Amino acid sequence: MSLQETKCPRCGKNTLVTDVESQEVFCSKCGMVINEKTNDTRPERSFSDSPVNKSHTGDKTSLMRHDRGLSTVINPLDKDSSGTPLSASMKSSLKRMRQWDNRSRVKSNDERNLQQALLELTKIKEKLSLPDAVAEKASYIYRKALEKKLIRGRSIVSLVAACLYTACRESETPRTLSEVATTIGIKRKEISATYRLIFRELDLKMPVVDSVSCIAKIASNAKVSEKAKRRAVKILKHAEKQNALAGKHPMGVAASALYIACINTQENQTQKDIADAAGITEVTIRNRCKSLREILDI
Repeated sequence: MSLQETKCPRCGKNTLVTDVESQEVFCSKCGMVINEKTNDTRPERSFSDSPVNKSHTGDKTSLMRHDRGLSTVINPLDKDSSGTPLSASMKSSLKRMRQWDNRSRVKSNDERNLQQALLELTKIKEKLSLPDAVAEKASYIYRKALEKKLIRGRSIVSLVAACLYTACRESETPRTLSEVATTIGIKRKEISATYRLIFRELDLKMPVVDSVSCIAKIASNAKVSEKAKRRAVKILKHAEKQNALAGKHPMGVAASALYIACINTQENQTQKDIADAAGITEVTIRNRCKSLREILDI
């Protein structure tokens, strides 16, 4: 709190005080409120549970936390409101209160399961370099699966991986099932079975994966020039107009178009280089190239 030099209009005393918490200027003598919603000039603060948000009002609510970020946090600084250090007995009492507060947040088995699952979801999200929107969607799908009791008899990691892959499909983020399985270190078959269960029980509607969105990822892994990328997009657009991509694997079609574009731009890229960048086989590229060449009359 900081003293102001102006006088109170009611009592005429020089006792005006600014409360930075309520953002009010009032008289400490008679209690009259002079001004409301004063500007806060304090420096920004970062919260321990959020490395991004520095708002004075706390962090935003998020599905990435089991309590959605609405829990109460006991101040970790062992000081009172005036900044005076607390006594040893009071510090011990506050430490005990924090422990019980942390324990009281998670009451049921479902909440403990959700807390562990969201921790795994955060780790996998960072490994796959996924945006926050995809992780939020995955946590929402996991909560729905938990309500349906789909977790029984299945590992948390496999269900989290399946929810994350489902969120990638819904948001059209180019991540393959094999890529997710390799990153986590579990079998692709296990994630695939869990994904089919989620798709069936939650009655989800999956959009068709656009092969054009896969071009940037493959080109980045294979270090292909921007000219070849634009040429590959034109090839795919031309093939889409003739309905030649129906039923084809989007990653395979994108890799084949990029390989043909590299040949047209005279870039030194082999089928093996493009196949490794896309996570498919060279046979897939050769088969898709045949159909694309027929369409393009090459």
